[in-house]
Amino acid sequence: MHHNISKSEQNARDCGISLPNAIKGCPKSDTNPASVALHERALTGIFEISKVLADAARLELKLAKVVDLLHSFVQMRHGIIALCDAEGGLDITVASGCGTNGNEPSRSRLPRNAIDQIVTTNTPLVADDIVMHPTFTAADIEVLGASDTVSFIGVPIRVDGNAIGALTLDRVLESRSSYRLDDDVRLLTMIANMVGQTVKLHRFSAVDRERTPELEHRLQTKFSDVKHPAPRRKKVHVEGMIGDSPAISALLEKIAVVAKAKTTVLLRGESGTGKELAAKAIHELSPRAKRPFVKLNCAALPETVLESELFGHEKGAFTSAFNSRKGRFELADKGTLFLDEIGEISASFQAKLLRVLQEQEFERVGSNQTIKVDVRVIAATNRNLEEAVARNEFRADLYYRINVVPLLVPALRQRRSDIPLLAAEFLKKFNDENGCTLTFDPRAIEVLMKCEFPGNIRELENCVHRTAILAEGLSIGRNDFACSQGQCFAEALWKCRSGKAALQPPPILPESANLAKPPDEAASSAATNPLAGATHPIGARTPDIERVIAAMERCGWVQAKAARLLGLTPRQIGYVLRKYGVEIKRL
Repeated sequence: MHHNISKSEQNARDCGISLPNAIKGCPKSDTNPASVALHERALTGIFEISKVLADAARLELKLAKVVDLLHSFVQMRHGIIALCDAEGGLDITVASGCGTNGNEPSRSRLPRNAIDQIVTTNTPLVADDIVMHPTFTAADIEVLGASDTVSFIGVPIRVDGNAIGALTLDRVLESRSSYRLDDDVRLLTMIANMVGQTVKLHRFSAVDRERTPELEHRLQTKFSDVKHPAPRRKKVHVEGMIGDSPAISALLEKIAVVAKAKTTVLLRGESGTGKELAAKAIHELSPRAKRPFVKLNCAALPETVLESELFGHEKGAFTSAFNSRKGRFELADKGTLFLDEIGEISASFQAKLLRVLQEQEFERVGSNQTIKVDVRVIAATNRNLEEAVARNEFRADLYYRINVVPLLVPALRQRRSDIPLLAAEFLKKFNDENGCTLTFDPRAIEVLMKCEFPGNIRELENCVHRTAILAEGLSIGRNDFACSQGQCFAEALWKCRSGKAALQPPPILPESANLAKPPDEAASSAATNPLAGATHPIGARTPDIERVIAAMERCGWVQAKAARLLGLTPRQIGYVLRKYGVEIKRL
């Protein structure tokens, strides 16, 4: 036995593999002779695979031999190596047990949905039973032949950290099997890394072979005749905007183009998609980057205060105007002014704002002296302004003035491939702030990828932080999420918006809110949807605290919007919240 282990150590050194690292990828062994035999077979198999990959042969033949060698030391029925081209389609496919040679009939006999998820998420996929796993479609189950309990393991094949393919196997799960899925994941990951390095070398050599001297000469001659070659667009990177999906990449490219002009920009998108980050990116990529970037939430202030905030006021213009004060337009002179929630301003104030946008001049409150400014305006809204114009709730001339260059910020469900990157960044931020070292289990990412996230990035960040706080172990698993426990409020909200029946638990209210009603009345109201009565004006002098809290939740804790929803003034809303000691949330 000692002689065999020494031979394995020498073989491992010959192919550049550290024996301790190789042991981590193999089934664990103690003194059990069967485990020792499995250990030896795995090391021998890795050594044989390394020799195959180092051989001077076509890439397809090497990969086919690798799949065949896996049968010698891994329990499996089918084995597949699938490589993708630059457009994401299947380039090379070799398989054992379901057709080889990489032809089209064999590609139709592949679990495409599972392979696509592995490549897209760049994470392993493990399924104890493919019939019970949501990733596998009926076509995938038919391809794998799940007459018995079939388990599936798939790991990404990476080149420079990017997934360019997948290595998968499946087996009939037996109770007496000597193999553990987590051991096989480490073993397959090691083999996939070796395959990735081989693919990288083959692609480099293929490019070099194509660059013949004659071709290089023709290219040099062709480009020497071009006096003004078209500049190659660089990939745009904006601090705070994370993701590499097609949707966010297209948005960043448009931002880079639009930022160079002075024109007005209208950012459209759902709440929580990052419209303020997009506005800041436009400013920082523009020639005004060193000038002020001033922002204002139009929905957070009543009309009288909003006018003073934007245009400024003179001393004595109103009761509390003890000194002259510059408005946001003056502060943003030569820079950029970001007006968030512009669809929430009143009709009378829309006319005042229109003049400033057209003429770039205004008067302070309480003054008749005209002030001229040079301000680039970026507006944002989550409302459907076209419908608001049709209902005469928004001026058509103001709509045309701000809708010069509209940019749509995509919802998170339209850029699902960015969810793992965003979740990892939010978890890193949580770990840094709280001194933790939590990580995501691969199955936890699967849960996040299936969520709709009606609150978009803001909701994803809250979900990660909430789960990290309540997680019991050192890693976050799929059962740690609220949606796995039937306690996800956002999921119920999404089902209600989609017209599906959903039972939403009542919100947890302060104790003072329960004292505001008689016990029998409070019990009846708790059994109903708290948002059901929030759309009707309240006639009583002191509004119902439960309806006020529900309206605040619905309006993102913006008092002005909640007041309009309930037919009250922001001052009345603030009085009720202070009376019952309700703390205003900062979203």
